[in-house]
Amino acid sequence: MAVSTGIRRRAFVAAGIGLLAAPVILRQTAAMAASGDKTKMDATTQPQFNQFKLGSYRFTVFKDGASVLEKPYETFGTNQKPETVQALLAKNFLPTDRFVNSYAPALIDTGSDVILIDTGFGEGGRARGVGLLRDGLKAAGYAPDDITLVALTHLHGDHIGGLMEGGAPAFRNARYVVGQAEYDFWTSKVREGTPAEGGHKAVLANVVPFAEKTTFIGEGDKVAAGITAMLAPGHTPGHMVFHVESDGKRLVTTGDTANHYILSLQNPEWEVRFDMDKAEAAASRKKVFDMIATDRIAFLGYHMPFPAVGFVEPYEAGYRFVPKSYQFDL
Repeated sequence: MAVSTGIRRRAFVAAGIGLLAAPVILRQTAAMAASGDKTKMDATTQPQFNQFKLGSYRFTVFKDGASVLEKPYETFGTNQKPETVQALLAKNFLPTDRFVNSYAPALIDTGSDVILIDTGFGEGGRARGVGLLRDGLKAAGYAPDDITLVALTHLHGDHIGGLMEGGAPAFRNARYVVGQAEYDFWTSKVREGTPAEGGHKAVLANVVPFAEKTTFIGEGDKVAAGITAMLAPGHTPGHMVFHVESDGKRLVTTGDTANHYILSLQNPEWEVRFDMDKAEAAASRKKVFDMIATDRIAFLGYHMPFPAVGFVEPYEAGYRFVPKSYQFDL
């Protein structure tokens, strides 16, 4: 069931209010912590979401949370010297010893379908400050039962953890779209006793229960009206990106094709620790972002700086990330 136009309009206004209020609340909380005032230390930010239109489709991008991680050179550019990675970070005004990894599920309201691309960590992540999609949906004027389709770029835990809530389906009215190659890899018993066993068990718990409501897809298959799938393997064996087109406007949801807006994009051949086939992942990065740069279209990257939407242009050995501003509002 699609939400009403009135709800969507109110949600769009609320998005601006929430995003403007969040920095103020953060400053207030930091000031209280510095002064020792604990009377209001339970102050929290509003759920963060960002809405824009692509043709006749309404996008809502949610911040499922963020993690601060140490030693970026142990995750990105693992085939480079640590000081080479640190130098690139410093050149781009970023810390060299830590990085922020954020998570951005997205909803596409086509008017006939309400499509969720990836689901975040879900309830299992909330104790560590992630798994915030559910609150974001409510703040944006949607309920979990409004979701009619869940499409998964791949089956890592930060993308499938939100499929279940309290031991029951989180999106009771949804059908599902999953890549056939991805599903076959993670459900295979061959994964038992390997480093992929944890992912195997997570898929058995969170994805397999929906098999009867799932459409399994491959290269070029239709996800929904105006949305088609493209294989971009390497990060995982069946990783997919989704091409979205409405009224001549285009955007690609790139999932984990690139995981850092500097380290993955400016040097797409640098190896990433979490890419299962590092050479194939690098080839997919170049293929996907060459297309995005050449066609001058937008992309939504799951781990890009929130709201995770932007463009790329050719730059040195790779691409320069250009975050969206007001292009979609006019």
